[in-house]
Amino acid sequence: MTAHPLAMPLRVLFDTGPLQACELAAADVPALQAFFDENPAYFIAVNGQPAGPQDAQLEFDELPPAGMPFRQRWVMGFVDRAGRLQGMAHVLGDFLAPGVWHVGLFIVATPRHGDGSARSIYGALERWMADNGARWVRLGAVHGNARAERFWERCGYTELRQRHGVSTGVLIHTIRVFAKPLVDGLQLADYLALVPRDQPDSPLP
Repeated sequence: MTAHPLAMPLRVLFDTGPLQACELAAADVPALQAFFDENPAYFIAVNGQPAGPQDAQLEFDELPPAGMPFRQRWVMGFVDRAGRLQGMAHVLGDFLAPGVWHVGLFIVATPRHGDGSARSIYGALERWMADNGARWVRLGAVHGNARAERFWERCGYTELRQRHGVSTGVLIHTIRVFAKPLVDGLQLADYLALVPRDQPDSPLP
């Protein structure tokens, strides 16, 4: 159970079935930090160490670098009927180009790994993104984080390029950049015309 409650009333975005996706506010940062502390697997795999004491605040405040425009951002929590965080996501709408959305972070509580929860939660998130104008979704996965790589590939994502020498905490990683169309008939060539930085031979980082 999280050590801190979420702020009330919850700002519900959509249902995932047994969970509700709620937009987190500044007052929810302690609950998010408790969730990070209780579920260190992602941070150990990606950063080489458990979440630091300020990681939730940093995640809540994080914005894309200058020159990478977006329309709206959401830091959302997936909450059970008892009000406990069971997952979280950081999502950007119309990122880099209209209709392109970005999932910057997606974590599901460790006890739910392997029981289908992650796929169910992500499926609801994807439907919500599509209903709100997403035609494409992009994201990055750390090369070597096999659980995440398999998950995104099973969700229908295709690798577009790799970014090498990316620092995450105490580790240096290669990041696999993935994208997925949410509208029938779209081709990856259409996406790359919208987001040339994701072309395999792009000099952009």
